[in-house]
Amino acid sequence: MRYISVVFPRENEMLARTILTALRTTAAIAFLAAIAAGTAGAQTDAANAPGEAGYPSRAVRLIVPYAPGGNGDIVSRIIGQWLARPLGQQIVIDNRGGAGGNIGAELAARAAPDGYTLVLGTNTHAINMTLYAKPGYDLVADFAPITLLTSAPMMLTVHPSLPAKSVRELIALARARPGRLNYGTGGSGSSGHIIAELFKTSVGVDIVHVPYKGVSQAATDLMAGQVQMMFIAPSSALGYVRAGKLTGLAITSATRSALAPGFPTMAESGVPGFDASIWQGILAPARTPQRVIAILNRRITELLGTKEVRDQFVAQGAEPASSTPEQFAAYIRAEVRKWGEAVKASGAKVD
Repeated sequence: MRYISVVFPRENEMLARTILTALRTTAAIAFLAAIAAGTAGAQTDAANAPGEAGYPSRAVRLIVPYAPGGNGDIVSRIIGQWLARPLGQQIVIDNRGGAGGNIGAELAARAAPDGYTLVLGTNTHAINMTLYAKPGYDLVADFAPITLLTSAPMMLTVHPSLPAKSVRELIALARARPGRLNYGTGGSGSSGHIIAELFKTSVGVDIVHVPYKGVSQAATDLMAGQVQMMFIAPSSALGYVRAGKLTGLAITSATRSALAPGFPTMAESGVPGFDASIWQGILAPARTPQRVIAILNRRITELLGTKEVRDQFVAQGAEPASSTPEQFAAYIRAEVRKWGEAVKASGAKVD
């Protein structure tokens, strides 16, 4: 299903509340964009006026390839709200969920490369390059990276009854009991599934996958002892860890995270080089002019350095993580390779 909404600068929030945010026709989008552009002209001072190198001169559409209300949608609305002012134009949020993020990404890949259509890219899209036989786009060839937005680890958790209080102990236990330990996930091909497969191949253990129809159901069975381990977002896991319902062993990012203070990384815990972060970033269609990419990169990275934006992202369980377009492009290429190997090892396929 498609949802359209407009993100106004913060000083226009009262006006935003009066406008219907779910629009369904192209004509309606154009009409609202015209209204928004006029409002921006009235509200933006000379220092923030549009027209830097002639861009942007009208509203910018940000495709969110997921349904409204999820983490990607919320992060997109945060950055869209703050980005509207320095650009001097409104940011139109266009939710195009479906097919694991592929529908929205394919739509963006086919859009005109003029800087007026952007898309939220995530680690899921890197996974999809191998998970789907025909995702409908090439994450490397069809997009011009602008900047990384956020990065967050997952946390390796186990049921408290399991005689493993560290990653090293878990690895030793799994090697002593091949095929007898299992792990829960929110479904085949999910981030939790592919991260667990990366863990298995990294340390050479045989642990059985138990897919569920959602993360919450899998976590419930983990706390009940029906499965022994699971990779979960720290924002979801920490409450259960503090309550003694789960044991947190390590986080999956390359460095320690403020989202899970006190927990070691997988690399520190006996899995050298392990890095499996959940990331989000802004992409444009390939062949978007470099001057437009440069403007967007500068404006977004400036926002990511502000306390207000950082605090809002952290509240959503994600840490700001800006980059240059070149750095982001290299990161995406590495992610596609890494997750491709993990997907092939898992045998997961979605056709």
